[in-house]
Amino acid sequence: MKSSLTYTQLKDAAIQYGSPLYVYHAEKIVEQYQNLLSHFNPATTQFFYACKALTNIHILKVIHSAGCNIDCSSINEVKLALHVGFNPCTILYTSNSVSFEEIKEAVSLGVNINIDSLSNLEKFGAQYGDTYPIGVRVRPNIMAGGNLKISTGHDKSKFGIPYTQLEELTAIQKKYALNISTLHIHTGSEIKDVQVFLQSATVFESMLEHFPTVRVLDFGGGFKVPYQPGEKGTDIALLGAEVNQFMQKISEKLGRKLTAWFEPGKYMVSEAGYFIAQVNVLKQSGDIVFAGINTGLNHLIRPMFYDAYHHIDNLSHPDKPAQSYAVVGNICETDTFAWDRPIPSIEEGDFLVFYNAGAYGYEMASNYNARFKPAQVLFENNQSKLISRRDTFEDLLSLQLPLA
Repeated sequence: MKSSLTYTQLKDAAIQYGSPLYVYHAEKIVEQYQNLLSHFNPATTQFFYACKALTNIHILKVIHSAGCNIDCSSINEVKLALHVGFNPCTILYTSNSVSFEEIKEAVSLGVNINIDSLSNLEKFGAQYGDTYPIGVRVRPNIMAGGNLKISTGHDKSKFGIPYTQLEELTAIQKKYALNISTLHIHTGSEIKDVQVFLQSATVFESMLEHFPTVRVLDFGGGFKVPYQPGEKGTDIALLGAEVNQFMQKISEKLGRKLTAWFEPGKYMVSEAGYFIAQVNVLKQSGDIVFAGINTGLNHLIRPMFYDAYHHIDNLSHPDKPAQSYAVVGNICETDTFAWDRPIPSIEEGDFLVFYNAGAYGYEMASNYNARFKPAQVLFENNQSKLISRRDTFEDLLSLQLPLA
């Protein structure tokens, strides 16, 4: 796999900070953002980093310094963004099955808001009327994404207001004279086919006549990144050209300027992240060699939760001949990271690196089996720094009340 950090940098980080360890590369994050900017019309397109992928405040600072906006899926993510220094007008809060109290708090903070249910939209109208611009998340009944677990726009998805309820949506809009400024669609993750985004554009076009106050078409995120060697991601150049053309056409048709929003998360940070673990034991069982490492699904759950592939390499002996291994964790579960995977010959004590670990890695980590969460390190200007420490035993007790 192509890497923006060297074997030596990664191995030295593991030795210095210990393992398991998450490592991120600031320049790669900025490079990903710049690549997006280079292919979309900056006059009609804005990008909001979907911070649910990785919320460490040092990463958010890199995003902020690059000039990118931020997309938040909870009120606490909104508060993290404000803490880092994002202006409220650059923060997008897209709710999902949240209480109306949380939406009210978002209003009080002055951020952009997308609402995804008729129930909360009704409450919003009764409370605010036309005094606060609002976005609505629409479920277009489009099947997209790498697999069903990461598909969010199909007809059985919990996300968004079903397109088939357009009549009810417009009724609420008229009842309260709502200032609906944004139409939002997010169909899933790992979307390689540019046509999926153009399907969303078609849905938008069919809705715009009902919402004369709309100024933003929010296409969500879901750009595919390559996880396996030789795999291709979303063709950003093609997508940019198609979206630029559509936005110009629809703006001319309606006689008003419309802006496209996108919320890349995985695209921004996945390839900038690495997860390093150390081999505790090698165990032969028939023709299977298990490489048992000092981590598990508590630190990187994607392979078990999403059947996700992460390329694995041997940092300690990258040039040795490859052998087939089952890479497994130390959690009391069947936490298998890879099965029958060719990896340069492994010895106990070797460091293994998991690529594409920047998104939904540490962010989905837990203390299952009372294991410590790993440390996180950021490389910037070829210098590494600790951005969150490893847990301690005291951390495991910190939220628990003392025994009587």
